[in-house]
Amino acid sequence: MHRKFAKTPPMGWNSWDCFGAGVTEAQLLENAEYMAKNLKDYGWEYIVCDIQWYEPKAKDNDYFNFTSLNMDEYGRLMPAPNRFPSADDGRGFKPIADYCHKLGFKFGIHIMRGIPRQAALMNTPIKNSKYCARDAAHHFSVCSWNTDMYGLKDCEAAQDYYNSIFEMYASWGVDFVKCDDICVTEFRKWDNPYSAEHEIEMIQKAIDNCKREIVLSLSPGPADIANAKHLAKNANMWRLTGDFWDQWDKLHDMFDKCLLWQDEVKPGNYPDCDMLPLGRLSKNGVCHGPQDRMTQFTKAEQITMMSLWGIFKSPLMMSGNMPDNDEWTLSLLTNEEYVKMHKTSYGARQYYRKEKNNQGEIIWISNGKDCKYAALFNTRNAEAKITLRLNNVLMPGEKYNIYDIWKKESVGEYSNRFAAEILAHGAGLYKITKL
Repeated sequence: MHRKFAKTPPMGWNSWDCFGAGVTEAQLLENAEYMAKNLKDYGWEYIVCDIQWYEPKAKDNDYFNFTSLNMDEYGRLMPAPNRFPSADDGRGFKPIADYCHKLGFKFGIHIMRGIPRQAALMNTPIKNSKYCARDAAHHFSVCSWNTDMYGLKDCEAAQDYYNSIFEMYASWGVDFVKCDDICVTEFRKWDNPYSAEHEIEMIQKAIDNCKREIVLSLSPGPADIANAKHLAKNANMWRLTGDFWDQWDKLHDMFDKCLLWQDEVKPGNYPDCDMLPLGRLSKNGVCHGPQDRMTQFTKAEQITMMSLWGIFKSPLMMSGNMPDNDEWTLSLLTNEEYVKMHKTSYGARQYYRKEKNNQGEIIWISNGKDCKYAALFNTRNAEAKITLRLNNVLMPGEKYNIYDIWKKESVGEYSNRFAAEILAHGAGLYKITKL
């Protein structure tokens, strides 16, 4: 059933890379309004509030260990009213979700797996259950980088708790949930790296029970390819990497991740390359680069990222503060032919790769309706010519028109081979149509 919730890869905006844990209601709505004005017509539709929305003290990318969280009498985390004023008096995220829906968008939130430690300490009752928080909490299942939660046991009490929070999310009008500390967990002597398998299943069951179409995204990565079938059975998206930031080495690593997962991209199931660190980042604090910066990626590297994410059909989650977009950043997000490829292409594969010391060239190919798509990547530190042998990819001897998707122009007619000069760390993205 869940595969029907996202027939094409989700496209939207996530608050983490620009606001960290400290995002506010005003910032969410400002980005939603920008997206409505500038991106809605191009298929962008999700507004996602990332981590710590329930923490009154959150202000940047850091977490306050064992801090007090905003929680109701049933141990369910609630938006902090000092940051989200419309959530006061038990309204939760419903006012914000309603506003996003009025704009024609869908609304999403981030959660950590499990139950608040604060709820376990107080042993709060679980709504519509005979159990309390301590019956569900697994006190040895904890996150190494965030102290808010205990993982849950594989038991009826745990399922009741997940049912209770997703019932609440459905009443708010939530359309997308990004669940963290669940796709891969740390190696422990008493655990394995996929120890939260039962929690993934319980969350999907809770989504089924709440009767609302909620897209499920699992983080962080890297996901293990050995778990591909289980992930596809229970989620719409799962992360292929840890947090992805605007650094070339992290971008280059994604070629290996996409190659590993290229056969697992299917309607409703999308291996996730993570967010797009474009435009204005880290407004609230230093994180993987200077505070309040424009992306550290060169324009060529931004083209590489967009081209790989697009042809691979990764979900696209813009993560810079969109009202600060310059003309270049906006142009990357409003390319109609690119969005068409991302939504309708299929069967993307690495066609060719030749590198030494992580420098060389990589070519990806995918299928469209009555066309092929080709992405030519130059991973060298200098500009280089890259050649695509058309007679190996398509029918030999035929003539084809090649359209440059980023330049928005035809580059000519070719039969046997096509070559393009590609900037260092850059890419070319092409639509190939038979004449």
